Amino acid sequence: MFTPINQAVIRPLHPILQINLAMVFVGTSGVLGRYVPVEAPVAIWWRACLGLVFLLAFCWYKGYGFGLRDRRQRAAVLLSGVLMAVHWISYFYALKLGGVAIGMLAIFTYPAMTTLLEPLLLKRPFQLHHLLLAGLVLGGIYLLAPGFDLANQATLGLLCGLGSALVYSLRNIVVKTQIASMQGSVLMCYQAGLTVVLVAPVWYFFEAVPPAEAWPYLLGLGLFTTAIGHTLFLACFRFFSVSTTSLLSCIQPIYGILLGVVFFREVPGWSAVLGGALILSAVAVEAVMAMRGRGVGA
Repeated sequence: MFTPINQAVIRPLHPILQINLAMVFVGTSGVLGRYVPVEAPVAIWWRACLGLVFLLAFCWYKGYGFGLRDRRQRAAVLLSGVLMAVHWISYFYALKLGGVAIGMLAIFTYPAMTTLLEPLLLKRPFQLHHLLLAGLVLGGIYLLAPGFDLANQATLGLLCGLGSALVYSLRNIVVKTQIASMQGSVLMCYQAGLTVVLVAPVWYFFEAVPPAEAWPYLLGLGLFTTAIGHTLFLACFRFFSVSTTSLLSCIQPIYGILLGVVFFREVPGWSAVLGGALILSAVAVEAVMAMRGRGVGA
């Protein structure tokens, strides 16, 4: 039985292998979020609620504590939870409106955003190779653009994905700088719990009781995507800088699109394939550089 991250389990894993494993699980969000038969905010509430149950059970089993160091860390946890909730909701709308390929690849402008935001916010020097790789990612996203017509659902999906990417980038910077030392499962408990509270108004505005056919999707989102995938991903900040982790995680849309092809026969067009190839190229280059010790750090 696979469980969320356990330090005794992940230490033998090479960090590159670990982040790829994380992205396989996080990549399930594309097909599960695209086809879950409920409104996006309702899906997010249930995803967070079920993920919280799985994570709390694991933390109780492992005996992890939930104490926070000081006021600054409490504020960082709160901010990261708010950003995570906004990211999840906008991402689901991107999937619903744009489809798996556009929704998942659009959000992966966030590594390019991170390479710009991290030096600006943390007052660190820009790294030329990160900027060049971010350019490759942006080139891939450009090939996905269906034409900027706001009456076009795919365009709206792309815009939702870009907004989600910005919020996700900010969340990762907060995690790296303020709370990366926290155990991954504990941090995800806080973020999932805050999302449950923030999105609770869905019970007033929507029909929030899911139909029977929605439960497999929601359980998958709670366990595979949230409890396992995001916990593994958070642990990767122990090994890499935010920019490096972001660029390496660009492999996720490839996994997500492949899952969409296998399970739902949603085959992307040639422009999406070419865009994905550019993104994958950036990941491959960054992975080689990371394995050589470049980009690995606090």
